[in-house]
Amino acid sequence: MDATITHQPTMQAFVAEVAGMGGERALCAYRRDGPWLVLHHTAVPPALQGRGLAAALVQAALDWARAEGLVVRPACSYVAAYLRRHPAQQDLLAPRA
Repeated sequence: MDATITHQPTMQAFVAEVAGMGGERALCAYRRDGPWLVLHHTAVPPALQGRGLAAALVQAALDWARAEGLVVRPACSYVAAYLRRHPAQQDLLAPRA
């Protein structure tokens, strides 16, 4: 995967751009809510699917949450599934109310 992932705080998203794809981008959008990082949307255009971009974006967001001391609330079905598949990330999850 020849992608560049950047954190774009003004967009509240992690964005992946793949060289040679005409500017198409994938993203993992978030919202900060106090000590929580709510990951609410992951989108990968059809032309970029199957390259592992969604997983790389979610991992970048989780790495940032960990570095910032935030607790994660997955509001996106992909993020929730990713967290179920990666038990090492479970410590980032917000406790259930």
